[in-house]
Amino acid sequence: MIIVIGGTGFIGAYLVDELLKNGKKVFVTGRNKAVLDHYKNIGIDSCYLDLSDRSSFEQLPSTGIEAVVLLGAHLPANVQDYDPQDYIDINITGTLNVLEFCRTNHIDTVISTTSYSDVRTLWVKDTPIDSDAPREAMFKGDHAVYSISKNAATDLIVHYSEEYGINGSVFRLPPVYGYGPHAVIYVDGKYYKSGFQVFLEKAMEAEDIEIFGDYTASRDVVYVKDVVQAFVKAIATKNARGVYNITSGISTSLVEQVENIVAVFGPSDRKSNISLNTDKPNSSSSYIFDISKATKDFGYLPQYVPFTRLLEDYKAEMTSKKFDFLINSRIKS
Repeated sequence: MIIVIGGTGFIGAYLVDELLKNGKKVFVTGRNKAVLDHYKNIGIDSCYLDLSDRSSFEQLPSTGIEAVVLLGAHLPANVQDYDPQDYIDINITGTLNVLEFCRTNHIDTVISTTSYSDVRTLWVKDTPIDSDAPREAMFKGDHAVYSISKNAATDLIVHYSEEYGINGSVFRLPPVYGYGPHAVIYVDGKYYKSGFQVFLEKAMEAEDIEIFGDYTASRDVVYVKDVVQAFVKAIATKNARGVYNITSGISTSLVEQVENIVAVFGPSDRKSNISLNTDKPNSSSSYIFDISKATKDFGYLPQYVPFTRLLEDYKAEMTSKKFDFLINSRIKS
C-alpha cells in the first residue's frame, strides 16, 4: 500500500489515478471533504489528516506500507489570509510528523516536493541548474516564509535519510501544468487568473492576445503526468535520496507557449491574433533545470514534451471530464 498525503489536491489526484492503474493499493489523506467523499464512493480508503497534529497519524494504516508520498503543504497560491505560523505548523512540523510516522513504523520510502524558487538566485536563461545546487530561501514577499519552511522540510528529510536510512527524497517542481482546479490563484492574498488560464480562454474564443514585456523569456515547465511518472518510478526503484529536479529539462519561450496554446485550443476556422507589447513589463523570468540525476537514479524521462504534446493531453483530459471532481470540489468550497 502507498499512502498519499495531500491526495485530494491537483497532483495528488493524478498520482492516485496512476498508482491504481499500476495495480497499487492506495490510502489517501487530505483536507478537501468533497474529494475525500469522491474517493470513498469509488472504494478508496481515505481520511482527513491534520499534518500538524501527530495524534492524527494514529488513524493511518501502519503495516504493509511501501511508501509515503507527502504532497500536503501550505501554499501561498491557496492562501487569502496570511499567517506565518501556518507555514511552520504544516510544512515543517507536518514533515517532521510524517518522518516520525515512517521511522516508528519502519516505512523505508518517503517522497515530498519543494518549490523551484529555492534556487531563485540561480535562474539564468539557458543555464541548467543542477539538482544539488545550493539552496537559498527567499526573504521578501508573500513566498518568504513558505520558502523558509520548505527548505527546513527538505533538510529534515535529508537528515532522516542520513540518520535513519530512510529513502527520503524531495522533488523540486517548477509550475506544473495540467487540467485541474488552479485556474485562479492567490497572489499576495488576492485572487487572480493564472497567465496560462488567460491565454487559454482567449485562444478558445479566438480573441486577440497581447504579450507584455520580454516575450523571449523561457521557462522549464512540466506536465502533471510526468511528475506522477517520477513518483511511480522512484517508489519502484527504491533508489531515490536527496533533491531531484522534476521538470521537462527544456525551456519554452513565452511567445512559443502562447503560439502553441492558440494552435491547440483555438477554433479550427479562426485563431487569435498575437501582438507583442515590449513597453509594458511582465513578471516572467527565464530558468531551466538539469534532470540528469533523476534520470540516472530512477529512470525519469519526460514523456509530455515538447510543449505541444503537453497541451494536446491537457485538452484531452479537459474533454474527458475525468478530473472534473477536482474542479467541482474547488467551486463548492
